[in-house]
Amino acid sequence: MYRRCGFRHERRLRAFGVSTIAGVDEAGRGALAGPVVAAAVVLPEKFRHRRLNDSKQLLPERREEIYQELVGDEAIAWAIGIVDSIEIDAINILRATHKGMRIAIEALGLRPDHVLIDGLPVFPFPFPQTAIIDGDCFSLSIAAASVIAKVTRDTIMRDFCTRFPEYCFSQHKGYGTELHLIKLHEHGPCPIHRRSFEPVAQPVFAFASRTSSAWDPGGETGVPVSAEERLQSPLS
Repeated sequence: MYRRCGFRHERRLRAFGVSTIAGVDEAGRGALAGPVVAAAVVLPEKFRHRRLNDSKQLLPERREEIYQELVGDEAIAWAIGIVDSIEIDAINILRATHKGMRIAIEALGLRPDHVLIDGLPVFPFPFPQTAIIDGDCFSLSIAAASVIAKVTRDTIMRDFCTRFPEYCFSQHKGYGTELHLIKLHEHGPCPIHRRSFEPVAQPVFAFASRTSSAWDPGGETGVPVSAEERLQSPLS
């Protein structure tokens, strides 16, 4: 059932005296190449927007328009955190995602009283938090962060496409599409591929689907992953 994004979670917090509320979301967690990008956003209490929603539900042109509106509004505080593929391979994608979220929230020009996070809780984290599954569909603060993270990462991947045009990163943004897997099979991994991700690490690049055992974005080689972290590894 479709539900319009709103301020229900923010209003609930304000009813308890919480005034400065940030939304946090990420983009690129499930990709095979490129960074994971997190964004933190604090919207003004009177903020209204009829078109803002989860970035994945927006057409690219609409998403770009909303991004420009958000970052161009002086009443909106926002910041991003970027963790590259080398660090993702070194510490695993869950920890890299959490690090990006911490970087983003600490880069804000103000100190939030509470943070709304898309998905599951982040530990450690420097501020009180509420984790909301599919939060980018329900909270405008999280949806704004979703748009900023997604557009920022898409721009980064288009830039990478000029450096590595044979992989067509501008089309699939590093995700495991059929086109990307074909290019990976033809050329092997490039410097921005996440070598700890199974489809990249395969000696022969089998066309693994997201439901197959070969598709495991949490399966970093050489890095211990706890059971708790495994439970916190949905693709996004």
